[in-house]
Amino acid sequence: MGRGKTEIKRIENSTNRQVTFAKRKNGLLKKAREISILCDADVSVVMFSEAGNMTEYSSSPLIEQLARYQKESGKTLWDSKHERLSAEIDRVRKENSNLQIELRHLKGEDLKPLSPQELHALENALEDGYAGARAKIKEHHRKLKKNGRLLEEENKRLSSTYQQQQNKWNMGAI
Repeated sequence: MGRGKTEIKRIENSTNRQVTFAKRKNGLLKKAREISILCDADVSVVMFSEAGNMTEYSSSPLIEQLARYQKESGKTLWDSKHERLSAEIDRVRKENSNLQIELRHLKGEDLKPLSPQELHALENALEDGYAGARAKIKEHHRKLKKNGRLLEEENKRLSSTYQQQQNKWNMGAI
């Protein structure tokens, strides 16, 4: 026994509409996964529910598929501002990558690809850093010594005051 054909129109009952949306959404996502696997197709599905919740499936990076769609269809999905932001993101990623490489070099890792000049420059940078760290340590040590002397003087003064108070109390007790 088969089902009757469903008339395609908006479902008025909100509960029924949500249930139908959830079931059909899952079925659509399942079909999208299946066709991408079975047919080696690039598939993307983006859905927004009535409540504004987003559901997505993409068999390959969505940004690549959108760029391909824009190229194939001739439709502009983003303007030059977005392209500039994308270029800026790429620049920052490259700078981050270079800084991570430089940090590894400073840690003494991955030094084989460096030329003798780069190694010399790295050595100088490390020596400068070492000299700065030593200067900071000496400054800190000097402050600690000064504070130690001040504390010793304060301790002597308080000991003297305490001794005087003891003497006064002892005199008063006699």
